[in-house]
Amino acid sequence: MFAPSPIPQTEPPRDCPRCPRLVALREELRAEYPDWWNAPVNAFGDPDAWLAIVGLAPGKHGANRTGRPFTGDYSGDLLFDTLGKYGLATGVYEGSPADDLALTGAIIINAVKCLPPQNKPTPEEIRTCRPFLEGQAAVLPNVRTFVALGQIAHQSAVKALGGKLPKCRFGHLAEHRMPDGRILIDSYHCSRYNQNTGRLTPEMFEAVFARALELREP
Repeated sequence: MFAPSPIPQTEPPRDCPRCPRLVALREELRAEYPDWWNAPVNAFGDPDAWLAIVGLAPGKHGANRTGRPFTGDYSGDLLFDTLGKYGLATGVYEGSPADDLALTGAIIINAVKCLPPQNKPTPEEIRTCRPFLEGQAAVLPNVRTFVALGQIAHQSAVKALGGKLPKCRFGHLAEHRMPDGRILIDSYHCSRYNQNTGRLTPEMFEAVFARALELREP
């Protein structure tokens, strides 16, 4: 079972041909793991969301396997636990699209839709995939706040929202006002590495979403 997109008109085709290196990896994994998703990963969450979370790209054993962002890997445990704590998720996260997890008021969109080798997309791949991020941001009229998970997501989100990188330096809990008035908040990525090294603690991560809620208040 894989998660359908809440904004299907913005998604790339399942066999998106835009990035040759990512296509090659996709085909290799389809042969090796035919039961996996192995395709561009759809957005997940509430189409009427006020908050959009911008991730980096699918993880090999996470979203690339399950077909739902942050589902099935270490980073999803912290992300969905935090979203639940702040009233942005309901149900129980069990690491599978077959669970009853649902996002309310929040949606997850990625800077890069397909799995990159070693989880490192090239600048060209990020740029090539940006139109999908731009399209998804454009069809979410209620989203006034974005949270970028990591520096690559930050850079792509700033460009997708019409901002200028020299004026928007990445930093945990940094806030950036975009030309149209929407706000981008930065967070260190909730990766296993960042959690295990202490670069990102649960308290630091929670502070990002607490701030997003503060900004929502009139």
